[in-house]
Amino acid sequence: MLSGFRSYLKEKANIGSKYIPCYIKWVSDCYEFLNESVERAITSDRRLQFLKHLTKTHEDRQVKQADYALKLYNFFISRELNNKTDGSPALSEKWRVPEEKTREILCLKQRSYDTEKTYIAWLGHFQGFVNNKEPEDLEGKDLQDFLTALAVNKKVSSSTRNQALNAILFVYRHVLEKDIENLIDAVRARHRSRLPVVLTQREVQRIFDHMSGVHGLMAMLIYGCGLRLSECVRLRVKDIDLEQNILIVREAKGDKDRRTVLPETLKDNLIEHLASVRKFYEYDRKQDINGVYLPGALERKYPNPGKEWGWFWVFPSKSLSVDPRSLAVRRHHINPATLQRVFKEAARKAEITKPVSVHTLRHSFATHLLEKGYDIRTIQELLGHKYLHTT
Repeated sequence: MLSGFRSYLKEKANIGSKYIPCYIKWVSDCYEFLNESVERAITSDRRLQFLKHLTKTHEDRQVKQADYALKLYNFFISRELNNKTDGSPALSEKWRVPEEKTREILCLKQRSYDTEKTYIAWLGHFQGFVNNKEPEDLEGKDLQDFLTALAVNKKVSSSTRNQALNAILFVYRHVLEKDIENLIDAVRARHRSRLPVVLTQREVQRIFDHMSGVHGLMAMLIYGCGLRLSECVRLRVKDIDLEQNILIVREAKGDKDRRTVLPETLKDNLIEHLASVRKFYEYDRKQDINGVYLPGALERKYPNPGKEWGWFWVFPSKSLSVDPRSLAVRRHHINPATLQRVFKEAARKAEITKPVSVHTLRHSFATHLLEKGYDIRTIQELLGHKYLHTT
């Protein structure tokens, strides 16, 4: 595993050759000190235990280097494990060029890292289906057969098939530069329209009764402001206007910004929460940690805004992590999966029998506004829908 980490440091993390032995040594010493297998990632607490031990005999710069090395190793380990368990075949050498080009173009188009992971995973599945056929020899029929196999053999849903189509079509268009436009309508799966699940106001309150702390506040914000889960976790401090009771959602679905209402009842909770978040911010500045991620080219154009309070996450993660693209160690926002898990558990305790998720709160927000007499156009703007029929 350490030999793979050595290659990773050189090829991906761009660590200078003279520093690589130091990084390897820090990882080796840490795992020996903790008596752990190098095949496993270590927790933040265990890492801090080793760093505390180092402070007794090493300089601050060495401790910082060791910390960075261990964070990179944890990221490397988690990536290796994901590659083994995500179900997609490893891309062969002749497919590496299309993979790297796909990553580059997605980055240029400012697509999210989640989109990048999804597209690369589908590219791996597609490569396995066409039996490692040379990328330049691919035809439209290969994509058609792949989607047919997903529908007939694996019986995947229409939305999943369309996701696969979008991913592979992106590669055809932008990487292989092949025109298969006449095939698109023929292979796109028809989306089945279903009625959204909606909670009553009493059911919403019953769920909130079983939630508290940060997750409770996030759930109430999603319901009170009509947010998507991704919009909630990506909120910045500057996006909250407590004086005007406005919350600004930036770079939402469709790369659009919008304003939505901020319930008066949540203001005190938000003020108290931001005071606790400020402690994370001040700790990061004291430790001279990299600023938070900035969208687009802002980080290259303005190096310091990521360290400003206004850009800090409203819901930051308690631990630092490695940026998968820049490989910088910084604080990211809270993992959305944790709120989904807490919400599901709260719904179970509240004895809600409907098939609910966090997104159900957004549906309920719109329905309850409609029941109170708000016009559909206002609700459309608050939700950020492009088309009225979507609302």
